Amino acid sequence: MPPTSSRLRVTQVSTYRDPAHRAPAELLRAWRDFGASAAAAQRAGVDMTVVQASWTEAVHTIGGVSCQFVELPAFRDQIAATRPDVIHWQGLIYPSELRALARQLPSVPIVAQDHGSGVPGRFWRRWFHGWGFSPLAGVMFTATDQALAFKAAGVLRADLPVFEVVEGSTPFAPGDVATARRATGIDGDPCLLWVGNLDANKDPLMVLDAVSAVAAGVPGVRLWMCYRFAPLLEQVRARIAGDPAIRDRVRLVGEVAYPGIEEHFRAADFLVQASHKEGSGYGVIEALACGTTPLVTDIPSFRTITGQGSAGAVVPTGDSTAMARVIREWAGRDRAELRTRARHHFEQALSFDAIGRQMVAAYRRLGRVA
Repeated sequence: MPPTSSRLRVTQVSTYRDPAHRAPAELLRAWRDFGASAAAAQRAGVDMTVVQASWTEAVHTIGGVSCQFVELPAFRDQIAATRPDVIHWQGLIYPSELRALARQLPSVPIVAQDHGSGVPGRFWRRWFHGWGFSPLAGVMFTATDQALAFKAAGVLRADLPVFEVVEGSTPFAPGDVATARRATGIDGDPCLLWVGNLDANKDPLMVLDAVSAVAAGVPGVRLWMCYRFAPLLEQVRARIAGDPAIRDRVRLVGEVAYPGIEEHFRAADFLVQASHKEGSGYGVIEALACGTTPLVTDIPSFRTITGQGSAGAVVPTGDSTAMARVIREWAGRDRAELRTRARHHFEQALSFDAIGRQMVAAYRRLGRVA
């Protein structure tokens, strides 16, 4: 049946059920930004509905969007009842369920959005995912290059259209730097912030090497490391303790609960991240939202998030010399101008409204109404 208006009807779908069996109202308190991107897409010109797999039934309205929590036995029928022109499938997960939905609604294009899924390692799992995802009409990644490995492995069709849509955003905003520094106790000239686990992928030792290299020429530099999980904690501690150049310049803060981390972003001059791979990069997005410039590694998602390095700097993974060079260079730039530029980039490319526009552009490419 053709749509009755010029606005596409889009149903955003998630088959993930909370393993803790929390009720929808409790989930909405925990999933802070649930429905925010859908509401932004609706503001950008489509009619959105969210259907979320749940252990109990409920309906909540978020930003004018009906968010329907549905038990699995009725899940596909509820999606069909929304009469979608396009289905937005959250995550490159549950391939058999996606294929079953495509069989039930064969004329409705389905676009899946990656949320940091890795390419399955085993051949049979790659085959299974490729079989399940074969009906897809499109796929969304934070950066289009991220699709290459999935296509090479046969998980996604070689000819499948890829849309660049940032995975998520944040309500964080800039604040007074001096106030934030008093509130958090962090400082430095420049003040560097690390927000991420202390693990091999995040590569904290690379950043410590870089800070050590710049300490003599930039004596005011300070690095504050916020993290939740820390499999490399002992190596990090040993690296700091064994190097006089950073022993008094690096502090291990540990976990900072949300939303307290916002004040840390506001207090910092630069965010430093050394990841080797990421599905997105929420810490980088949150930094830019607060006006904090990211100095990060040159991986696909970080390139997209920083506007190909226009709102920060990107350096090769594992290259502490390059990271040291950009810390020295950017430490000498006008901090107020950098904060203004970072926030402007966030508003234009990374805010919920920006993501809503990106989503709508993909929906219109796939849907039956231009």
